[in-house]
Amino acid sequence: MKLADKITFLRLIFAPVFFVLFIRPGMNGSFFDSLWYLAVLWFIFLVVEASDLIDGRIARLRNEESDFGRLFDPFADVMVRVTYFLCFVIMGILPVIPFLVILYREFGILFLRILMMKKGIAMGARTGGKLKSTAYMLTGLLCLVSFSIERLGFRDMVPYFNLAAIILFILSMALALVSFVDYLIIYFKA
Repeated sequence: MKLADKITFLRLIFAPVFFVLFIRPGMNGSFFDSLWYLAVLWFIFLVVEASDLIDGRIARLRNEESDFGRLFDPFADVMVRVTYFLCFVIMGILPVIPFLVILYREFGILFLRILMMKKGIAMGARTGGKLKSTAYMLTGLLCLVSFSIERLGFRDMVPYFNLAAIILFILSMALALVSFVDYLIIYFKA
């Protein structure tokens, strides 16, 4: 495993850690406890998102690009962002139907990538997929902001952040579907 792949692997480790910490029971709800709890969630979120920006650059700089990396990076991205979305669906910030559409899309892409590998083609992320990933990240960011300000007691702003997150989530779903069609076209051409 090359350095860029190791950085990508960190995302797979942090995804379940984020989930477990996010849903952990037993918080007493004090401001101090919430502050530390949120700081850890934000740290994980920022490390994960920064690693997504860094791993590809490292692979290109070190001339370590590979078929494995082209598949591993988007896989790790999806695992992390689906984990975020599941947390925020559980909390009631995001609606479940777009989450299911996104989840089914991601399974569909995984299946297409497997079929492409059988043809000897490593189908990495395309422009539409990168736009979708950016929208996913921004949705996660808005949700975490909303969750954080609610935990810290600033509840009057929460509905606005929730609404913005839902709108971006629905846009993310639309981008996911459009990029899925793009991947289907590539598959059928191959």
